[in-house]
Amino acid sequence: MRPDLQIIADLISPSARVLDLGCGEGDLLAWLRHDKGVNGYGMDVDPANITTCLEKGVNVIEHDLDDGLADFADDAFDMVVMTETLQSVRFPDVLLGEMLRIGKECIVTFPNFGHWRCRLYLGLHGRMPVVKHLPNTWFNTPNIRLCTFDDFEQLCRQQRYQIIERFVVGSDYLSHPLANAMPNLFGTIAFYRLGRPA
Repeated sequence: MRPDLQIIADLISPSARVLDLGCGEGDLLAWLRHDKGVNGYGMDVDPANITTCLEKGVNVIEHDLDDGLADFADDAFDMVVMTETLQSVRFPDVLLGEMLRIGKECIVTFPNFGHWRCRLYLGLHGRMPVVKHLPNTWFNTPNIRLCTFDDFEQLCRQQRYQIIERFVVGSDYLSHPLANAMPNLFGTIAFYRLGRPA
């Protein structure tokens, strides 16, 4: 399993009810079902991913996240997961609220636009950064809502979401001392486990 998915899997309790938004080929849900007895559902917009999920025996729904999560009841899941998808939806703030309405907690991961390589690239070249963790050019990127870790945490404070855990890693998905000391400058990708407003 991919290193980022293993980090997420370690945060999910056995037998939990899980919804994976933008589940891709269903690798996380397949592993969780097999190794932790999780009752999980995936959601993706790509028909090829849907087919792959079904071949793996993963319960999956074809759905565009920009259409919201209104079809799900409150407290339908223990955990809602969204891996590097937050930056590609139209209204991430609304979607986060919906995730915490239908799930008791959520896990969100996204790349850091405030990383020093991005800042340096923009400063030196005067163009939108193309770096390892943000490899697309401005005109073909799926990312429409780039943010920094500080931006995201400010949103969490405004909405009073509890940040239960945060892991900041490099592009190798390993923890580094500088990323822990100054995450918004040296962290590449963050994993946030969030709870509802206190």
